[in-house]
Amino acid sequence: MEIFIIAFLVLFIILYRIKKGESLYKFVVTQSSNLYNKYAPYSFKMVRDKVKELGQDYTKKQYLIQLIIFAGGGFIISYLYFYNPIVSIIYTVIVVALIPYLTYLRCKRIYSEFIFEQIQVYVTNTIMEFQTTQSFVKALEGVYSSGVLQDPVSQDVKKMIDLAYQNGDIDESIKYMNEKYSFYMTKNMHQLFLQITKEGSRDTTEVLENMLQDIDLLVEGVYRDRVDRQNFHRQFIQYGLMLYLLIMLIQYLLGVNTYLQMLENPIVVICLHLIVIFNSYFLLSGEKYYNENVGAE
Repeated sequence: MEIFIIAFLVLFIILYRIKKGESLYKFVVTQSSNLYNKYAPYSFKMVRDKVKELGQDYTKKQYLIQLIIFAGGGFIISYLYFYNPIVSIIYTVIVVALIPYLTYLRCKRIYSEFIFEQIQVYVTNTIMEFQTTQSFVKALEGVYSSGVLQDPVSQDVKKMIDLAYQNGDIDESIKYMNEKYSFYMTKNMHQLFLQITKEGSRDTTEVLENMLQDIDLLVEGVYRDRVDRQNFHRQFIQYGLMLYLLIMLIQYLLGVNTYLQMLENPIVVICLHLIVIFNSYFLLSGEKYYNENVGAE
């Protein structure tokens, strides 16, 4: 019981410091930022910067609250399993060390969703511009100059325009964009424009209108899937946490004294470690799937 009181007091002091904006909060935030800037890969730094630009990154205070929740939760849950402060501290350190990885997954998901939305805007606007200009390059120029796209997609469209004028055809431009963004709708649109360019001018109004309708249906399905996945994700996390807390039910059924006697058996302790590790792997795998397989297409 004393260990829980101490843990509560520590959390209270840290939260109080956050509220007052005093040195501990600033120290933790500064050190975390320094470690991130030193060790994070360049590609992830670009993704993180874009997430910040979109206003979807956690604030410094939110990150620190996340740290407190993870550390407190890891300590309390592991203590309920092993009743050993040393073991609980080790598990707490491991849990805290996973926070940058979870941040990495979350940023990748947000960035992937952003890219998909930008590609949707690129494809839709290019088709509409082409219906007016009847030229793929002119359509690209219209989309680029309209300002509807954001970087990095905007700069990639500019690269396509430069390649088209440099090579005198659109083959290299289409190859560049298809390799950069391997989406079903981009490849279909590019293939259509490639055929139009190679085969000469013809009436494409009906084909392009059908393609726009297909894109609308695709996007509708993606957003519906995204909502379903978010709802499932919340239920998945709740289920994973409940699996951890089943140890409380076991102690209630057996009695705490009987459970403590069982902990004297090394085999029981090893089995408990395996349960914690397996459940943690289950949660991490689900989190990885949710954030990486965003269901764009």
